[in-house]
This record gives sequence, structure tokens and C-alpha cells, in this order.
Amino acid sequence: MWIMVAGPYTSGGAGPALRAANLDAMNRAALALFERGHVPIIGVNMALPVIAVAGPDQFDRLMMPISLALAERCDACLRIGGASRGADDEVSRFHAAGKPVYFRLEDVPADGSTASPTSAANAASTTFSPIPQRNASS
Repeated sequence: MWIMVAGPYTSGGAGPALRAANLDAMNRAALALFERGHVPIIGVNMALPVIAVAGPDQFDRLMMPISLALAERCDACLRIGGASRGADDEVSRFHAAGKPVYFRLEDVPADGSTASPTSAANAASTTFSPIPQRNASS
């Protein structure tokens, strides 16, 4: 299956270090999906090179439209990390299309077939969390 990894990238006004940690978490999840026999897709990885060419002022115009277009092409979604409006919008696309949304890697079938996804109640068990943001006073 082609599985989109949906997780936070800029949520909460994340600075460069947290954005990098969030992207690393999505890429680690993508590697785990690949090792389970799937093709991982990350909208951020597709959009960032286009934004780099267009200019950073084009981020809002390009990021979510590219990512949501990719969601339409994927067979399932793995939702990782914490709060993220963009990731939730991606998940909504999968729900609307009746496609599986997984909240734990363990629930993604290893052979590329589809299986019943877990409920959102298990979302906190993901192991692909970014590095927690530190307080400026720490």
C-alpha cells in the first residue's frame, strides 16, 4: 500500500529545531512503513522542495494543497505525533474516502494488505514523537 504519514510539522508556531524534529519523526515512521512492505508518502517532503523554489512566502499557498493532493492518491494513512490541523485535515480525507487510518505502526499490516485500523484512543502510543519543545527559561 501507499501510506501517507501524517503528523505535525509547524504546529504551535514551531521553530526550525522543532520542525526538523517533527520531520525526522515522520521520516522515521516512513522508514518503518517501508520495512513493513509499503510505500511511505510524506506531504511535507513533497512540498518543501517546491516551496524552496517558489520562496518561503509561498509556504501557505503550497504546503497543504500539495499534501492534500497526495492524500487523495494514497491507500491509507498513519497518523503520528501530537496536535496538527494539517495532519488532521489529511486524516479527514482518508475518513471521507473510507480508507484506513492507523494510529500505531503495529496495526499497519506487514504484507501490504489492508486491515482494520485502531481507534483514535490509541494515538498516544505512537513511538514517532518529535523532541519536546524546551522552555526558553530551561
